[in-house]
Amino acid sequence: MKTKHDFLSITDLSAKEILGIFTMALKLKKEFKGKGSNKGFFKGKTLAMIFEKPSLRTRISFEAEMTQLGGHAIYLGPADIGMGKRELISDIAKVISSMADIIMARVFSHRTVEELAANSIVPVINGLSDLEHPCQILADLLTILEVKGGFDGLTIGYVGDGENNVTHSLCLASAILGINFNCGSPKGYFMNKDVVAKAKIIAKKTGVKILETISPQDAVKGADVVYTDTWISMGDEAEKEKRLKIFRPYQVNEKLMSFAKKDAIFMHDLPAYRGNEVSVEVIDGPQSVVFQQAENRLHAQKALILFLKGIKI
Repeated sequence: MKTKHDFLSITDLSAKEILGIFTMALKLKKEFKGKGSNKGFFKGKTLAMIFEKPSLRTRISFEAEMTQLGGHAIYLGPADIGMGKRELISDIAKVISSMADIIMARVFSHRTVEELAANSIVPVINGLSDLEHPCQILADLLTILEVKGGFDGLTIGYVGDGENNVTHSLCLASAILGINFNCGSPKGYFMNKDVVAKAKIIAKKTGVKILETISPQDAVKGADVVYTDTWISMGDEAEKEKRLKIFRPYQVNEKLMSFAKKDAIFMHDLPAYRGNEVSVEVIDGPQSVVFQQAENRLHAQKALILFLKGIKI
């Protein structure tokens, strides 16, 4: 029996595999835009979606993509499972994987997706954890590929809270694909040290640089892509006032964008809080690709699930 391929971290894919997924994603997107449908690769197949955290883009993209590929998605919320409370995570994984063809889990702790994967006989996808958000980053990179035409020589400048799942996956993915990655964050909000160390090892092989700085200007200077995320992620609400004060100098506005290249694009994984991490002029301006980025969750993940199930198009 072929070993199953889980997707818990962006590092579970090689550069070649990521690029292959993008090739498929672009084909699927073109087909869907042109014909209004895709081939029923997943006819009779079921995706089980486990949600500990709510989401707009994660739920609709996974559910819609299964429908468009001829399959079916089942939503399992906190009240449906009580994961780790009413029932052991290992038991849940064994039960679900005996009935479904693939599992996606959006959870609080990264250990949860690891335990699900360890006990599942079908592929498990990390739909978000406290450590990484690899599905979001696939969509981000697909968007960059569409707009910039490639990755060689590019620099991504991230500004804001460095210690979050988006930044971690984006940093690792940049190293894998040969993209320079700058992260501008206040002291005490830098990226996870283990993630940075791992990214730097990969970056040595691909010949790119990983930079951490407290200067938002240095982070975006000469960047091709300027990226930010909410200052107050789920679980950080108690620190709201403190964070609003600390991160204020890291707002992405027109002045900060002027440090990047003239043709730089602005990215945000959404939901966005206009007037906090980004100004209205930037997120709703001509450099913003946030809605293209959001839509690409659908197309990138279609290709991902086909890849994980060993289906070629």
